[in-house]
Amino acid sequence: MAAAGTYIGAFGFSAKSYGNIFGANDRVRIGAVGFSDRFRQTLFPCFLNHYKELNFDLVAVSDIWKLRREEGQAFLKNAMGHDIKACLNNDELYNIKDLDAVIISTADFQHALHCIEAMKAKKDAYVEKPFAETMDDNIAALKAVRSSAQIVQIGSQRRSGGNYMAAAEFIQQGKFGPITMVELTWNVNQPGRWRRPALVAKCKEEDTDWKRFLLNRPFEKWDARKYLEYRLFWPYSSGMPGQWMSHQIDTVHWFSGLSHPRSVVANGGIYMWKDGRKNWDTTLAVFDYGPPDDKSSGFQVSFASRMHNGDENPSEIYYSNGGELNLITNKVSPKGGLTEKLAAAMEMKANLLPEFTLVDKTEKVIASANTGADHLSSAHMRNWMECIRSRKQPNAPVEAGYNHSIACIMTNAAVRTGYKATFNEKTQQVMVNGKVFKY
Repeated sequence: MAAAGTYIGAFGFSAKSYGNIFGANDRVRIGAVGFSDRFRQTLFPCFLNHYKELNFDLVAVSDIWKLRREEGQAFLKNAMGHDIKACLNNDELYNIKDLDAVIISTADFQHALHCIEAMKAKKDAYVEKPFAETMDDNIAALKAVRSSAQIVQIGSQRRSGGNYMAAAEFIQQGKFGPITMVELTWNVNQPGRWRRPALVAKCKEEDTDWKRFLLNRPFEKWDARKYLEYRLFWPYSSGMPGQWMSHQIDTVHWFSGLSHPRSVVANGGIYMWKDGRKNWDTTLAVFDYGPPDDKSSGFQVSFASRMHNGDENPSEIYYSNGGELNLITNKVSPKGGLTEKLAAAMEMKANLLPEFTLVDKTEKVIASANTGADHLSSAHMRNWMECIRSRKQPNAPVEAGYNHSIACIMTNAAVRTGYKATFNEKTQQVMVNGKVFKY
């Protein structure tokens, strides 16, 4: 299978996609796959920002838990002002006549598999990140999307932010110089992050479809915590890499043009929140990036995250020999660059970046599910909706999800084995200690 990165007709029209263009008077009918907090509190408000102008409608919700299915139906009926079809599962959802597209916001490990279902049903899809938590799921989902005529937007909303677009342009035009280092951090202090104790108490096996929830994961007995607090438990989520790092590492791929790391090492543990979770509450991962066939060039990326101290102000700082590009402040500056004094000592020329602001208005990325329709998420949703009509590729096409998933899976492999993780370009598999990483 060819490596990710080339999409035939990615920014034009194919014969198949051209035939799917909606007229301005054609209402686009959307279904929700999963009535999750993320959908209810962020994605749906973003949809509401644009649906009337773009002539969209939301007509159905699918959720395998009776409580959320009924809550979703009532909530959406009130918001949309008409009846909503409540579906027991996605099979029932895709049997609805004239359904055009779906918003997928389910458990982390389900995103790729639910995307495949949407492609088989010939529905466009907005797919939350992380795109996939195993390479087998990642490869299968990429193949399904590429074999379809559907519009798929990955929920990497930075790609619709003016500040990130400006940063990408500045770096890709060569004005920044070669990237030499990237520092990524994402810190919170929330003992309840990803915990749902009140909901866990309400969740009963007889009201859910546990087997359908597990999909292709190994069977185990019913566990309400794993059903609702899946981000704390592998193999249902990788935790920090899939939830947070996937956003930030995507900018590295986007800005640099590189598809994935050459290698990853990681360390950490559960140091504070000893509540039965299996995924770490503290992580430090270090990546080597560069051309696979040229080890003499490249740069390092560090990702640090802790859940026991922090104010949730994610940082991304790009360094070059001439200074830094700081996506906390949205400024380019000569800070740390090669000054005339330092250069003269080695008979070199100074190398200092100009100082300027990437955009006039700061566009902050909000991580929490209950933030409402923040600017980036709203712009990202609109981009997907517009592309459904035009059949152009969206800002975060499937390759973006495929590539961030490689980095996340490599990190998870390093976390769980203690070995350096690498990537086999030919087989498209993550390798540790000479073997393919499998959960």
